[in-house]
Amino acid sequence: MRTLCASTLIGEFFVIGFAGLVAMKDPDLSVTTVWTVSGIAMFLCVALCGFVTRPGGIAFGWALQVALIASGFVVPSMFFLGAIFAALWWASVHYGRKIDEAKARFAAQAEASAPDAA
Repeated sequence: MRTLCASTLIGEFFVIGFAGLVAMKDPDLSVTTVWTVSGIAMFLCVALCGFVTRPGGIAFGWALQVALIASGFVVPSMFFLGAIFAALWWASVHYGRKIDEAKARFAAQAEASAPDAA
């Protein structure tokens, strides 16, 4: 699960950076505000890569997805991109858990069928 979720988060890192470039064109937003918000969001994406398997990591990832969709109020294309990444996040969590369960079953079967070395 960790690999799939981290891949999604790294993709979001780049999308947030590009959205920051688009948001800079808005005359109502200062460059400092845009890059402070974008920088914090980008940092959270990278930091969450390491915490995704810890308690609350998945929930925090969902909060990040909601924030990404809400950023569409500033950069309208982020409604679409945020929804795409929320779907990717769901798939990463859902299928990542299935892969982890399959790996655990395979390891248990391999251990049970392995001849004793004693």
